[in-house]
Amino acid sequence: MSEVLEDLPFDELRHRAFRKAEHRVDIGFFTGVFSHMPGMHAIEGEGGDLGSTGGTIIETVRAAHEMFAKNPDLDPDTEALLRARFATYVREHGG
Repeated sequence: MSEVLEDLPFDELRHRAFRKAEHRVDIGFFTGVFSHMPGMHAIEGEGGDLGSTGGTIIETVRAAHEMFAKNPDLDPDTEALLRARFATYVREHGG
């Protein structure tokens, strides 16, 4: 029987997806995650551009980890969206 990723604790699922994206050096994954975070929409609306989230992959990954450390309690809609995104990413890139 295969594992149902959506049933994993959120932090474990996030960790798996982050680890895969780091290994693949997939900066697009991380900018996609940023785009789903409520605070990032305010930045984008103020003339910022999520696509230009600058820095190296190391800086981007660090920023993503810090974002979740500082915002451990996501609203249910955001958590559900990210949970689906993380599960899909893990499935697409080898569970």
